[in-house]
Amino acid sequence: MKITVKQADITGEQVDAIVNAANEGLAGGGGVDGAIHRVGGEEIREECRRLRQERGPRPCPTGEAVATSAGNLPCRWVIHTVGPIWRGGREGEPELLRSCYLNSLKVAEELGARSLAFPCISAGVFGYPGDKAAGVAVETVRGFPATTLEEVRFVVFGPRDLAVYQELLETA
Repeated sequence: MKITVKQADITGEQVDAIVNAANEGLAGGGGVDGAIHRVGGEEIREECRRLRQERGPRPCPTGEAVATSAGNLPCRWVIHTVGPIWRGGREGEPELLRSCYLNSLKVAEELGARSLAFPCISAGVFGYPGDKAAGVAVETVRGFPATTLEEVRFVVFGPRDLAVYQELLETA
């Protein structure tokens, strides 16, 4: 499986699936989540409403992942996952973040996705230090025994994150 990184807007990625750094209610919000809901449009919002009706007000607990169609996005699916809020790293945050990546990868494989793009989960408003979050992300993706996935792409917003991911990907 090829693992790459690029600095871009994840809503423009032409891959089979993109991952949304969502909230537990799948209600759309700020950052990546808000952008995906805005660009994806009513189809994604409606599927998220349906999931809330089926599963209750918090259809995607922290660390888990669920898929919807992509609406107006140039991919087939959106995999929504909820990262942990950073509380100093002593409340299971690394394990929960690892679960986000693993569960998203598993959902992508179940869908038959061949390519997947991840944002920096939890590193924005959830306060997870970017370098620590990147380390968990790269280690987890590298260790995943992919069967259908041929490419996983980390799509970062800023040049600092790009440099961190590039350094991690250059090391074995």
